[in-house]
Amino acid sequence: MIELGTVSALIVEANPSMRTQLRNMLNMAGITKVQFAVTAGVAVRKLRDARYDLILCEYHIGDGQDGQHLLEDLRHNAVIPLSTLFIMVTGERQYERVVSAAELAPNDYILKPFAADTLHDRIERALVKREAFMPAYQLIELGNVPDAITYCAEAEEKHPQWQLDFLRLRAELHVASGNADEAQKLYERILSTRSVPWARLGLAKALYLQRRYAEAEEILQALVGENELYVDAYDWLSRTREAAGELEAARNVLTNAMALSPHRVGRLRRLGELSIETGDHEAAEKVLAEVVRKGKYSDFRDPEDHVRLLQAQLGRGDTAQAEATIRDLERSMAGLDKTRMCTALSSALVHVKKGETDRAGEALKALMSESDGGQSLSLKLKGELARACFATQLEGEGAQVVLDIMRNAPDERTLATTKNILREAGKTELGEQLAGQINTEIRDLVAEGARKAQDGDFDGAVQFMLTAVRKMPGNTHVLFNATLALLKHIESCGWNERFAEQARNLMERARAQDPGNARLPALTTYYYNLLKKFGIQP
Repeated sequence: MIELGTVSALIVEANPSMRTQLRNMLNMAGITKVQFAVTAGVAVRKLRDARYDLILCEYHIGDGQDGQHLLEDLRHNAVIPLSTLFIMVTGERQYERVVSAAELAPNDYILKPFAADTLHDRIERALVKREAFMPAYQLIELGNVPDAITYCAEAEEKHPQWQLDFLRLRAELHVASGNADEAQKLYERILSTRSVPWARLGLAKALYLQRRYAEAEEILQALVGENELYVDAYDWLSRTREAAGELEAARNVLTNAMALSPHRVGRLRRLGELSIETGDHEAAEKVLAEVVRKGKYSDFRDPEDHVRLLQAQLGRGDTAQAEATIRDLERSMAGLDKTRMCTALSSALVHVKKGETDRAGEALKALMSESDGGQSLSLKLKGELARACFATQLEGEGAQVVLDIMRNAPDERTLATTKNILREAGKTELGEQLAGQINTEIRDLVAEGARKAQDGDFDGAVQFMLTAVRKMPGNTHVLFNATLALLKHIESCGWNERFAEQARNLMERARAQDPGNARLPALTTYYYNLLKKFGIQP
């Protein structure tokens, strides 16, 4: 039995009488360590400051944000650990909203009205299950994916009632660590006995990571054909078509998903981006205006959303509305790190549209003079920055931006898009020249780092490769080789806590950039074998 007296809970609810009612229900169940958050923003700040075992969240929490948006923010930004239970509480019966919330996998979803004993039973059941999964959650939080996978394999026998759940977690960990082959085997094993939709979706993800897009699309198309409400399958079908270069088809899939589940901000944002890329600026403006509206109430708001909205407005030729968006950006995003850069870029784009080349150039020079010179902008917005530079005859600055994008491009599509920017500016030859320059840079950097390690200069190899990372912070090839240099130093010179932490961080960055990279599993195993060799607890 779970000792409920030790459980800490956070109630996220704007209505004072409902807060009291939920607290009384928890008290009746034996949960007395209860705190409140009356808005999503308060909830985020409390969850950053302390851990809670349980979150009871009302769907309608006011202040422009709902429980689903809060859950999305918490999951996406890793504010809450896997061990924190999230239960959505609401009287909302509109089906599209129920689908939206359930899609983000809360631990439970309870419709009001409900009795205290119902809440007690649901919480206790969730806590019992959590106890069985807790060792895996703790290992995952430490980044020790190999041991978490081993635990899940052992727990399948120890806890047969949750065997399928442990199989699922093990497969998802293989996907997350880049070991798509092993994930594929596990999903196929599950599907050999039960044709569960999530396992078919998982198999499609594993195939996607192996760049077997046609096979992944076949599975995903069948999933949405059989169950039109399985919204996650739409997301992956869109990603698969986008990876295959079918942007219009990818956008159509997301449009269908939005009709079923219209409240997820990440999907709204991607639909807006695809609408811009495919030239439907009217649809893009409508979607991105909603992203901006929702973002104003989020602790994770991003000034880049205003720039995307402005791009759509300029695509329609509406410079007046674009200027209004800049004013809103300055007002609603004041104090955020990227706001000044996004404002300068937005101003430059408006001036370019209006033919005010000199004023556009001034705005771009202001942006480039910022402390990081636009480095913190996303690659897509750096592309817009490069276009604006070429349009205002700032060719040297434009070439530097393009060089930066190419150095950190995560995939071939980004490289192709960047070369297209140069073709539009009449600089096709420059694109080939810069691509060749970068290939030579990377080859020379990696070769020099390897030479230093082979000569026994492990300190020199580490410092050289870390310098390369600072130069190309998003280049996966450089990230892998810098991680390797750090691990070889540890293996040859002894345990170094700082180097181990750097290696782990670089691995995670490489995984975020290229989760399907075939080198990831071996590099991860190398890291954890070193931990065991030196008797270090992860």
